[in-house]
Amino acid sequence: MDQTVETEIPDWGPFGKPLFDDPEARALSRVGVVDVGSNSVRMVIFDGAARSPAYFYNEKVMCELGAGLSDTGRLNPVGRKRALSALSRFARLADDLGLPGLHVVATAAVREAEDGPDFCAEVQAETGLTVSVINGAEEARLSAQGVLLGWPGAYGLICDIGGSSMELAEIGDGEVGRRVTSALGPLKLRDIKGGRRARKAHIKTTMESLRDKMGPQRDRLFLVGGSWRAFARLDMLRRGYPLNVLHEYRMTTTQVRETIKFIESGDPEKLRSAAGVSSSRMALIPYAMDVLARLIRTFKPKDIAISSYGIREGLLYEQMPQNLRDRDPLIEASRFSEAKDARLPGFGKLLFEFVMPIFKSATPARVRLIKAACLLHDVSWRAHPDYRAEVCFDNVTRANLGGLKHSERVFIGLALQHRYRNKREGNRFAPLYELLDEKEQKQAEILGKAMRFGAMLWMKSDAKMGTLKFYPKKRQLELILPKAASPLFSEVAVSRLNSLGNALKSETRVIVKG
Repeated sequence: MDQTVETEIPDWGPFGKPLFDDPEARALSRVGVVDVGSNSVRMVIFDGAARSPAYFYNEKVMCELGAGLSDTGRLNPVGRKRALSALSRFARLADDLGLPGLHVVATAAVREAEDGPDFCAEVQAETGLTVSVINGAEEARLSAQGVLLGWPGAYGLICDIGGSSMELAEIGDGEVGRRVTSALGPLKLRDIKGGRRARKAHIKTTMESLRDKMGPQRDRLFLVGGSWRAFARLDMLRRGYPLNVLHEYRMTTTQVRETIKFIESGDPEKLRSAAGVSSSRMALIPYAMDVLARLIRTFKPKDIAISSYGIREGLLYEQMPQNLRDRDPLIEASRFSEAKDARLPGFGKLLFEFVMPIFKSATPARVRLIKAACLLHDVSWRAHPDYRAEVCFDNVTRANLGGLKHSERVFIGLALQHRYRNKREGNRFAPLYELLDEKEQKQAEILGKAMRFGAMLWMKSDAKMGTLKFYPKKRQLELILPKAASPLFSEVAVSRLNSLGNALKSETRVIVKG
């Protein structure tokens, strides 16, 4: 299935021209990667050249290759058979889909096991796949690059926990800095003799050694890995958090400590079921949370964010040209969506320019959200008219978008909801509005109503659709309309302009020129 999109969208100034038709970007239209970890083997196929990864295919098999490695020095025999079976399947899927090849990397279990080379040779013979066994420093670098895929300007410490190892890496200025690896993976910790006291003493000693190598790390802590994501689900459960999206989920160190107590005092099976965590993953949570408790106590991060992007996304980032890496993942993904799904690709730019006079004092962060909303304002037009508002909100709040905080997801979703409906009361999304304060909710409503009105004035993507002028002190909203566009200013358009004026608590005035 070819999803290449032809577009003539012009340059957006400092945001640049869309890159998804650039030959270097087109080369990334479909990329398959496989991560042979100590706990799971996963294949992901990324589709589309947008800056945010689109998951065309995603399959995981829990193999526990690293189970018992500390005692035997060899891969888990049962896990090895399961991993080989999974890799055989993945190779066949890649061939059937016409992928140029799969990028396969193996981490701690395979690199440490004495039969690791034999396993790689068997995979090569049985499937034709070449397994690249990477060291701990390289694993840390790729995981950090995965975080940079989602947060291009991020600063902080990356902690990637797998089954048999835990890696730390620092990021800043778009670069990966110092990196270290350790044996603090849950499968390794499970094999330590002497119970929890001995395990915690081992974790403490190891973490202090890691701190000596990494130095102070007081910025954000980014958590990568399945055990951290499972812990975050349990934190959501404890807090009654309304948005079940793990990427960019935030926790404070105090909340982490409270959730550890919550887990320790609860029934594991009931917690697992309520949070939607698998049995195999829940069994590793006690070991992972001991690591997390010592990690935050040692490095004292200012806050904590969950990253759904890790080593697999880092492999995608590795193949991106620098000019694509430098782009804003939210804007590029929104452009790609508009070019692929909107009725009139390119109109989003015109709509953005039309509504911006209302938001003259907006911060760069808010301007970015306004731009994304304008690009996405019409991509759900195929939904039934009665449900477009809900579909818009649901899509953007749960979409796999990088560089977008949960509150920002809700802001764009609420704006798009108002793009199709004046009122927002009485729907199932009401609990999510609490992620915005009243002022932000009002700004999202104003943006949505401005887009709702602007959409009435379209004729073509380069049309002279009129100009808005907003005088906040006078509480006056003015529409200057070209005479050629005046037939579009019908009864419904008048009603929508007045609705926007009411949201701004302003009088409306229309001037026809030309």
